[in-house]
Order: sequence, then structure tokens, then C-alpha cells
Amino acid sequence: MSELRVDGVSMHFGGITALDGLSFTIGSGQICGLIGPNGAGKTTLFNCVSRIYQPSAGSICLDGEELLDVPAHRIAGHGVARTFQNLGLFPSLTFLENTMAGAHARGRGGYLGSILRIGQARAERELRAEAFELLEVLGLADLAFLPAAHQSFGTLKRLELARALAARPRLLLLDEPAGGLTHSEVDELSSTIRRVRDEFGLTILLVEHHMAMVMGISDIVVAMNFGEKIAEGTPAEVRSDPAVVSAYLGAPAA
Repeated sequence: MSELRVDGVSMHFGGITALDGLSFTIGSGQICGLIGPNGAGKTTLFNCVSRIYQPSAGSICLDGEELLDVPAHRIAGHGVARTFQNLGLFPSLTFLENTMAGAHARGRGGYLGSILRIGQARAERELRAEAFELLEVLGLADLAFLPAAHQSFGTLKRLELARALAARPRLLLLDEPAGGLTHSEVDELSSTIRRVRDEFGLTILLVEHHMAMVMGISDIVVAMNFGEKIAEGTPAEVRSDPAVVSAYLGAPAA
């Protein structure tokens, strides 16, 4: 398990300030829910941690290692994996092949080798076995040899989670994993996230609009508005914070 420390992170796009000196810490093994209205800066922060963006200022450290010094194409190799709001799977590949592709950052065969099964036979067998085990953990083993195309959205969300876990991350970034899911699928996903956190020893940063899910599984919650942190604490503390109520309901903070 690993600690993530975000310290004074700012991000400017021209004259727009998307992040303004944001700081918080996720303890080892914790699930942190990042919440806020649309435009609060959640996705920008998420993209800074995953190295899609380079912040204007600040520091983002995982177990003391400065992630902002790591090139984007090497971030997975430093223990960071993510899912996406819009699925980034390969529809024509099977569930097993999609999961194997997630291990490219640590495999000698590289990205194309993971997908096309090019490389040493022993390494391929080990990779396939690990990928199949992940599919079993997530209840997808029966679909291992079927293409990802035409499967339900909830099923594909679990497949994307399997692919992220194949990279053996220390920090898992979940970008609106409940988007588009039914109530029963959200409940199932919540249980799955807690289970994989425990089984794989993960620290998790979760960006999600589904408040019941965030409050139900998070150890800590960070609330944002206009690029700034407006509250941080347990779900109960953040839920009742006047600044959070104001941000969501438009009422003046007490």
C-alpha cells in the first residue's frame, strides 16, 4: 500500500485557473473520494496525477517519489494505473486479451507484444494465467474468450478494472466508474472496489458524481470548487460541511 501526497498543485489554461494550490494526502490503503460540481477541477487534478497534464506548480508524490518527474508513458511502470470515464477498451479483442494489454508496462514484450501475444512463450503463459485470475476475481472468467464488443456497460466497466489491475499498481485512479450503471450495478461495483483494494493492497483515488457510492466506500473525501479544496475529512464530516452544501445547492455558506 502507498501514500499519495498532493502539495500546492496549481494548473492554468491561459487565463483560466483550473487548480489553485490544491493539497491533500491519501493514506496508505485508503479510498479517497474526490467530489465537486462540474468545473470544480476534479478531472484536471486526475489528469495531473496520471501525467496527462503537467501542473503549473506544486508536487505530487507517491511514497516520496515525485510523479511529476516521471514521463507520461512511464507512469504505469511507477505504480499508477487508471480507468477512464469513457471506456478505452479494444472491442475486437477478447476479455483475456484486453486484460493482458494492461500488463504492457511491466512486460518485456511491450504494448504490442501484450496485445498480439508476441514474445517468449513462458512469459506469455504467465501473463495469460495472471490475466485469467484477474477475470476470475472480477467474475468475468466465463467471458474470457469472448470479444469485448456488444457486452453490457457494467460488464465492460469491470473489464476495464481488470485491465488496470493487470499493471500491478500501487495507486489506482478511478474516473467516474459508476457512470452509466444501474443502481444494482453501482452497488456491485462498490463492493468490488472495496474488495480489490483489500486483496491487492491498493490506495485508490476516486472521481465520481454518484454521491451515495462515494460516501459509502470512501475513507476520506476531498471536496473541490473552482479549483480549490473547500473541505476534507470523513464522509460524514464533508457531507455536513457548509461550504460543500453551498457548492452543491447554491446556498450561501454559513
